[in-house]
Amino acid sequence: MVRLFVLLCSHGAMLAVGFALGIYFLPILTAPQGPDEAVLAAAAEQARYETTLTRDLKGSDLLHWGEGTISVSENQIVHSGALSPGPDYKLYLVNEFVEDEAGFLAVKDTAVQLGDIKTFDGFIVDVPDDVNIEDYTTVLVWCEAFGEFITAGKYR
Repeated sequence: MVRLFVLLCSHGAMLAVGFALGIYFLPILTAPQGPDEAVLAAAAEQARYETTLTRDLKGSDLLHWGEGTISVSENQIVHSGALSPGPDYKLYLVNEFVEDEAGFLAVKDTAVQLGDIKTFDGFIVDVPDDVNIEDYTTVLVWCEAFGEFITAGKYR
């Protein structure tokens, strides 16, 4: 009886670990190739603003981080760098700099979602025609599926 209990617990634990690893690695395995560095550099040349993403934000941790450069123009947001892999990442513009989940949730109603982020080694997201980048100050990456802050950078 004890042996059966130990086997059930050990197999259940391994199942949970495998499931968690699958959630983590699936976005990495299914992610499309990121834009070429030359494409990112050419798109960034049109930028009006630039900011740096760092791993040392209050809401960033071992599994949720971003680093690199964000270039903001009227038509595109360009990221050169790396993001921690994860599912359902969204790019937002926010009126004020926030650096954690609670801060973003407090202002999410006033933020504008620009689009999905599908690559973790640089991305280009178009800014819709009806969005004015001058109305915002911060670019923020958010994991919609798990409600997790990934990173943010204040561009003005």
